[in-house]
Amino acid sequence: MKFGVVVFPGSNCDDDMIHILGTVMQQDVVKLWHKETELKGFGKGDCIVLPGGFSYGDYLRAGAVARFSPIMNAVIEFANNGGYVFGICNGFQILCEAGLLPGVLLRNSNQKFICKNVHLKTLTNKSAITAQIDTDQPLMIPIAHAEGRYHADEATLQSLVTNDQILFKYCNENGNVDGDSTPNGSAMDIAGICNKNRNIFGMMPHPERASEMMLGNKDGKILFESLLAIEQVTA
Repeated sequence: MKFGVVVFPGSNCDDDMIHILGTVMQQDVVKLWHKETELKGFGKGDCIVLPGGFSYGDYLRAGAVARFSPIMNAVIEFANNGGYVFGICNGFQILCEAGLLPGVLLRNSNQKFICKNVHLKTLTNKSAITAQIDTDQPLMIPIAHAEGRYHADEATLQSLVTNDQILFKYCNENGNVDGDSTPNGSAMDIAGICNKNRNIFGMMPHPERASEMMLGNKDGKILFESLLAIEQVTA
C-alpha cells in the first residue's frame, strides 16, 4: 500500500504522519503539495491522508478553505473510485467540508482549544482502520482541537447508526459511553465516522501521536495495522 500525505498551508501533523507510516510502519509514503492537481502513481488499494493542523489558518470554518485546494478535486475523484482516504483532526474537517463525509465539525461546546488524552470505544470492525480492534477494549488516543464538535441533523445521525458508519465514540477509561467523557459536545459522542462505501474515514483524535512506546502509548498503531492487514487480505 502506498500512502500520500497532503500538505496544506498550516498543516502541522504531516511529518508526524510520514514518520509513523514510513519509519514505524515501513510503508511507501510521499508528501503531496496542496497545489498539485493529480495523484500520479496512486491506485485503488492506496491511501491518501489528510493530516491535522490549521489549514489556511482555519479561516471561515476549519477545513472550509482547504476544501477548495487544487489537489482536492483529485482526492475526491480518487475517493469516488474506491481509493482509501483518511482524514485526522483538520483532515476530518476537510473531508466533511468537501462532502466526502456527512456532517460538520463545529467549535467545542466550551469554546476552548482542548489538548489531552481521551478514551475511545470502537463501535464496529467493519472498516479498514478498525478491523483488528477489540471493540471491548477502549483506546487511549490524544485530541488537540478547537473545532471538534461533530454535528449533523437527525436524519443524518440516524443514517450513520443504520449503516454502521460510526467508528468511534468518546468513552470513559472502562469503555462506557456516558456523555460526560465527551470533551467537545459532539452529537451522540461521535469521535470518528466512515462513508457508506467504507473507504473514507475521519476522526478527531490523533492515532499518529499514540503509535510508539517512546511516546508512552501505542494504542493508535492498531488503526494503521488494521489498514495494512486489509491490503494483505485483498492482495
